[in-house]
Amino acid sequence: MTTRTGGQILVDQLRIQGCDRVFTVPGESFLAALDALHDAPAIDVVVCRQEGGVAYMADADGKLTGRPGVAFVTRGPGATNASAGVHVAFQDSTPMILFVGDLDRADKDREGFQEVDFPAFFAPIAKWAARIDDARRIPEYIARAYRVATSGRPGPVVLAIPEDMLRDEVEALDRPPVPPINQPPCAGAVEALFGLLKDATNPVAIVGGAGWNPAAAHHFANFAARHGIPVAAAFRRQDAIANDCRVYAGQLGYGPNPKLQQRVREADLLLVVGARLGESTTDGYRLVTPDHPGQTLVHVHPDPNELGRVYHADLPICAEMDEFAEVVADWHEPDLLPFRAGEEAHREWLDWSDPKPREGVTLDLGPCVAAMRAALPADTIVCNGAGNFSGWWHRYWHYGPMPTQLAPTSGTMGYGLPAAVAASLRFSERTVVCVAGDGDFLMNGQELATAAQYGANLIVILVDNGAYGTIRMHQEREYPGRVEATVLANPDFVKLAEAFGGWGVRVEKTEDFALALEAAKARTGIRLLHCVTDVEVISNATTITRLRER
Repeated sequence: MTTRTGGQILVDQLRIQGCDRVFTVPGESFLAALDALHDAPAIDVVVCRQEGGVAYMADADGKLTGRPGVAFVTRGPGATNASAGVHVAFQDSTPMILFVGDLDRADKDREGFQEVDFPAFFAPIAKWAARIDDARRIPEYIARAYRVATSGRPGPVVLAIPEDMLRDEVEALDRPPVPPINQPPCAGAVEALFGLLKDATNPVAIVGGAGWNPAAAHHFANFAARHGIPVAAAFRRQDAIANDCRVYAGQLGYGPNPKLQQRVREADLLLVVGARLGESTTDGYRLVTPDHPGQTLVHVHPDPNELGRVYHADLPICAEMDEFAEVVADWHEPDLLPFRAGEEAHREWLDWSDPKPREGVTLDLGPCVAAMRAALPADTIVCNGAGNFSGWWHRYWHYGPMPTQLAPTSGTMGYGLPAAVAASLRFSERTVVCVAGDGDFLMNGQELATAAQYGANLIVILVDNGAYGTIRMHQEREYPGRVEATVLANPDFVKLAEAFGGWGVRVEKTEDFALALEAAKARTGIRLLHCVTDVEVISNATTITRLRER
């Protein structure tokens, strides 16, 4: 062995573990790591404009690849800015590793410059948070970080890296790559599942979440289609199976098809694969209650700690998603007759997702989404943050095989643009669309600079109603007519796009949207459609007038 700096050892471990990209805002607290990255051409360094964008991009990259998205930020405000993205990765079960440059070890606990106890700060929102004080142990910590971030329920790991530790020159033994743990389901449990299916009359599957990947999507779609089982996607997991599958029944969460909700209520057997059955998917734990009387729940999850944690599982199955899906897809049960409900549920979803024009609406987003469906390829990646604007795409967009949806289940604002930048860099040959509201967009609009710097190709559909629309909707429902703190004064978004070297156009009428989209398709780089809508049309399902009348 030869001596290396802690920064060199750290970067070597990332390379060994297969890391090919890191996102960062540079800080003086980890200059030794940046210096080592200078000599690591296999690792692409993406410099962002704010640490929130850094963490959101790392989360998106983790979702797209199934490998930990890697981020570097500095201490104090850098780490606290990035904490929002760590929380997203935690709630979304995304593999991610965040490195936080820290103050010198000798100055710990003196409340030095930008000092924070990072293991304590991140402990509630990370799978593991620790501090590396000995450069010799960096390989151990990195190998463990990869194992923790990817095993069981995937999630974020946060490692504080003291500045002086990264400068230490020591001998250290590299650790080999950490392979994924592939746990197949118990054959007896699968046999029991098919026994329950034979006794069921109205089964429904709810899919997507921890460890879900393209292989799981492919095999589970084949299984469900063969047996005619309606498949509902958990909240913002709409690419869990390709939406053209003949048993895809739509999404749960906010604004689902009432007919799908009724199917879930009337189901005698619920097959939940990957989903945690969180608050959004279950409509506040009411659509499916934790004890679900009268319903049998089969819960399949890669982490045994999730099985029985909130929901009573009549048949808990701990397995990797792709392993489980492949086993059930290949399982032959001659006495199990196909159900008719799957294709019926799919027809109901097709009708629900077909936008009907709304009278008196100058810019109607439903037909705009239909125009996007007609103009853009099936593998388009749609990225969005939080806001009522997203409901039009959740309802009317048809998602192709995963990964085609990047949307935070934690409901954080400002996610869509950083995610779209990460998606464009990862899949440069595919169409990437960021859908954002006006309030949502400006929370991380500065990452247009990152898109421009790295030549990212993306289309931004910016829905501008001059309001924090979701909060305005709740405000009108609870306190009709008493508008406070939800009105926004916005810039000229077209000029903003142009300031970053992009192209933009203002869209005010429904009939102008398709032409604007065609013009965007004919260009590359940053393309922004500034869609000006009426706040009266507060969601795809209601208006402010109706809320006040209620």
